[in-house]
Amino acid sequence: MNDRMEIGKRWFQRSGRTYVMGILNVTPDSFSDGGRWNDRDRALRHVEEMLKEGADIVDVGGESTRPGYTMISDQEEIQRTAPVIEAIKSRFDVPVSLDTYKSKVAEAGIAAGADLINDIWGLKYDGRMAEVIAKSGLPCCLMHNRREAVYEDFLQDVAADLAETLHLAELSGIAEDKIILDPGVGFGKTYEHNLEILGALEKLQVFGYPVLLGCSRKSVIGLTLDLPADERVEGTLATTVIGVMKGCSFVRVHDVKENVRAVRMTEAVLSGGRN
Repeated sequence: MNDRMEIGKRWFQRSGRTYVMGILNVTPDSFSDGGRWNDRDRALRHVEEMLKEGADIVDVGGESTRPGYTMISDQEEIQRTAPVIEAIKSRFDVPVSLDTYKSKVAEAGIAAGADLINDIWGLKYDGRMAEVIAKSGLPCCLMHNRREAVYEDFLQDVAADLAETLHLAELSGIAEDKIILDPGVGFGKTYEHNLEILGALEKLQVFGYPVLLGCSRKSVIGLTLDLPADERVEGTLATTVIGVMKGCSFVRVHDVKENVRAVRMTEAVLSGGRN
């Protein structure tokens, strides 16, 4: 397998480097920034700000996936995301990821210029998703998820679930060098499960794929520190440092500037300043 992967005409190292994915939620109800960026001009200004702060990828999401979220129609999600993706691609030179688990939304996003599909259900929600991704030739991020946080052996079960996702990808013809895995912190897991998977991130390296860590402002941080979503930057930075030290290739975050600095400092220590 190639030691680099291409996302939106840019090359990313599959290991040995951590890239920062900036979150752009064009939703009225996301848990930490709902309603802030669902106006197109404000969204574009936020993208510009994230790029100045060092974001390597922008991840566009049109449906909140916070606990207890309200599912919206495919059409509404398309109306929220596709024009924003098109606007970002026309104004900025940055790879754009689309955060969706619905094949019709993915198709519309791909037509609008998305460079990566980020599926929180790891191809298991929508039976057409794997086919759509394979046909597009785009890379994808496939996340671990379960409807209920019931496990016999947590880490082994997570690994088995991810193996199922990878089998679906293989059957559909998604190339191995197009896949990123996400352990799914905050999805189908208890508080203790989330801490356990954070402490065992290096075990995901056994699959041989780049790993994306998405912990930014999540409940595992809020519960640990007893803080609301807008005061979880320091807790997020701690998870980012852990992610870098355990070999994660990407971190998906709200606060780009702070996380870019934490990544660079951690990488400098790990490399002895040789990078």
